[in-house]
Amino acid sequence: MTETSRTFLFLQGPHGPWFHQLGQQLRAAGAKVWRVGFNLGDRVFWPGPGFIAFQDPQDRWPEVCADLMTRHGITDLVLYGDTRAIHAQAIRIAQARGITVHVFEEGYLRPYWVTYERGGSNGHSRLMDLSVPEMQGALSKVDLDLPEVPATWGDMRQHMFWGALYHGFVAAGFRAYRNFRPHRALTVGQEFRLYLRRFLLMPLHRLERRLATRAIRRGGFPYHLAILQLEHDASFRDHSPFASMTEFLAVVIEGFAKGAPRHHHLVFKAHPLEDGRVPLLPEIRRLSAQHGVADRTHFVRGGKLAELLNDARSAVTVNSTAGQQALWRGLPLRTFGAAVYAKPEFVSSQPLEAFFAAPERPDTRAYRDYRHYLLETSQLVGGFYSARGRRRLLRQVVDLMLAPDDPYQALSQGTAAPRQQLRVVR
Repeated sequence: MTETSRTFLFLQGPHGPWFHQLGQQLRAAGAKVWRVGFNLGDRVFWPGPGFIAFQDPQDRWPEVCADLMTRHGITDLVLYGDTRAIHAQAIRIAQARGITVHVFEEGYLRPYWVTYERGGSNGHSRLMDLSVPEMQGALSKVDLDLPEVPATWGDMRQHMFWGALYHGFVAAGFRAYRNFRPHRALTVGQEFRLYLRRFLLMPLHRLERRLATRAIRRGGFPYHLAILQLEHDASFRDHSPFASMTEFLAVVIEGFAKGAPRHHHLVFKAHPLEDGRVPLLPEIRRLSAQHGVADRTHFVRGGKLAELLNDARSAVTVNSTAGQQALWRGLPLRTFGAAVYAKPEFVSSQPLEAFFAAPERPDTRAYRDYRHYLLETSQLVGGFYSARGRRRLLRQVVDLMLAPDDPYQALSQGTAAPRQQLRVVR
């Protein structure tokens, strides 16, 4: 199949202009590009040609999607995240027709990379079925060293800005797209207010975070770190055993109370995009008091994970990609949900009480090989939200999308193109 015979159908992407820029690059390569929009935010961030407005009731989407694929001769489907209903339905239709599915996600190795896979991501990723020995075998075909990266979050402020702007447009275009239903439980107006509130409160939250982090680092006590996630995030919602974040908090605090030495503390680190829709701090206080450890639990609102991981004894999480920062430091890690990095070589399977009492250390050599494998395959240098990050991503992603093999196949077969390495200017 030549480049000019490829026809791409875009669905919903990251907040901001990146999907439109990607479409322009694919057109420059000779491909045809269409974009389905489900709300005014999608329309605003796709100002060029090829836009198709879907304004019908949601239950008509599978029928309309199948018709679009037939009418336009779609060869490739492009989307961000694979679990929201409109995406999951489109993927099933595409795969039944032999259409290539390109899935983008936040980086498994954040913050300097994003994830590009084919077929699915997170719990649906091909990584779930790959063993570490298989990855090590594929790596025998390359000999590049791993890049060293400073622990900096990246373009979080831009992420918040584009998110607030997008939800503002969605709310403003309600009349034209009255059948649109967001993939999360909150209404569009509620989402917009939460994004705006979080953006405006950033200075206050930064001060609060610094004070809490300083108190922990100067406290002189050993501590374990619980890495929290967004309750509405796809990884937590669709690939974990918990129905709510409160359930996870209860399990962790009970395990800590029963197993950890009495002089150890437990620190809960909120996700940087946590917006207050879940009352984390009140629940932590309630559960800690219930188990008699109220004087040994702490809460930090967002911020950099590295400052807390550097002095931690261990880490627990459901399936956050941030767990890999713990593994990179050689910290014991206990997970609960399906995660692409939850390999037996470096993630503990101990009961939580035993883990807090004497956590097993990971095989750091095996993890380095795993991390190297990701950097040679699905992790691309760049980001969705900052202009600089988008430029770096666009320089490499179009060639990967047009390649006949997905990144994992290409590495195993020895046909992978050289990857762009991250260079950090200090």
